Order: sequence, then C-alpha cells, then structure tokens
Amino acid sequence: MILKPLKLAVDRAIATFSVLVMIALVVCVVWQVFSRYVLNQPSTLTDELARFLMIWVGLLGASYTVGAQRHLSIDFLAMTLPEGKKPLLGLIINSLILLFSALVIVNGGLMLIDKTLATGQLSAAMQIPMGYVYFVLPLSGGIMMFYSLYFIVTDALSLTRKGAN
Repeated sequence: MILKPLKLAVDRAIATFSVLVMIALVVCVVWQVFSRYVLNQPSTLTDELARFLMIWVGLLGASYTVGAQRHLSIDFLAMTLPEGKKPLLGLIINSLILLFSALVIVNGGLMLIDKTLATGQLSAAMQIPMGYVYFVLPLSGGIMMFYSLYFIVTDALSLTRKGAN
C-alpha cells in the first residue's frame, strides 16, 4: 500500500522531534535545578519553557501512540471477536478516534489558538504569544487524524479482501 512509506516517514519524524523536545526538556530541568540550588538564582525562563515542552512532548507522544496503536484500550471485546470481525471493530474504533481528533483536538485547538492570539495573551516569563504554545493541539490532532485514516483504509482493505474470498 502506498500509505505505508508515508506512515513510516511520519513515525520517524514524530519520534525524532519528540526525542529532541524531551532532550530540551531535560536540559531545562537540569538547568533549573542547577540555577536554583547551586547559583541561588532560579531561572524563571527555563521553568516556563519546561512546562511548555512537557505539553508538546505529551501531545506529540499521544499522537505517536495512536500511530503505533498502543493507546489505552480495553481489549475484552476484541479478544472475544472472531479473527474476521476484528477489522470491523478497528474500523469503528479508528472512525471514532478520527471524529474526536477532528472535532475536539483540531477544531478546539484552532479555536483556542484564535482566542489567545486575538486577546494578545502572552506567557509570563518568556513573553511569547500563548497561541504558539497551543499550536501543538491542531498539529497532534492532525497527526492523529492521519493515523486514523491510515488504519481505516487498512481495515477496510482487509474487510474487502476477506469479503472477496
């Protein structure tokens, strides 16, 4: 399938970017601890940056988890279904994830960005527009939508192949 190389590229990009964000987060926290306890001069900038990076790594990690299909689930129903019906369940679940990602994460994230940019809300220490921090919401939601569509297509193809046999 033509989507598989694209999914692998997205997987690699998200994993790489998440690792970089996590490294930056660790550096910020280490500097924060060092500046607070060794220099007796706590850095408010790294404190705020660490919070923002934690938001980014959490949401990007959630989208990566959707792509790996390792998100939290109760698999009792999936375990009781016959093998031929599992793609249908996957189709339903990924359609719900797609709907949630589109309506809540992407649409809600865009509305939040619009509101914070319109009101001119700035972060306390870094003085950057909060809309830039919240940009990760529609970004991660879009990635979740991509993964959901990928699995919907995969499950639909699986169902049509089994139906043809």
